[in-house]
Amino acid sequence: MSYIDGFVIAVPNARREAFIAHADAYDPIFIEVGATRVLECWGDDVPDGKLTDFRRAVQAKDGESVVFAWIEWPDKATRDAGMEKIMQDPRMPAASDMPFDGKRMIFGGFTPVLELPKR
Repeated sequence: MSYIDGFVIAVPNARREAFIAHADAYDPIFIEVGATRVLECWGDDVPDGKLTDFRRAVQAKDGESVVFAWIEWPDKATRDAGMEKIMQDPRMPAASDMPFDGKRMIFGGFTPVLELPKR
């Protein structure tokens, strides 16, 4: 079964196109090092919760949207090797000039426990 890296960030609405350009420039590197799929999803139905929610998780401010993203890998070993290559890639230092506040990003690696349809 695959392995997933998940991310949630707050992006200023005024920086939407810059965010898309940034993702378009750097996300293909993940595919080069073994990821099978990368999705960047701009929030359009992100309700406020009573106790917690996506907006609070990333301390989104007025004028910011929540982006939910993930990278699919064939397995954790491929992900670990790919991330090591990413950290050594000479193109990556330029990626740190992000169109959002990276300190408010939440992320983690996940092992799927159910996948539908079943293969």
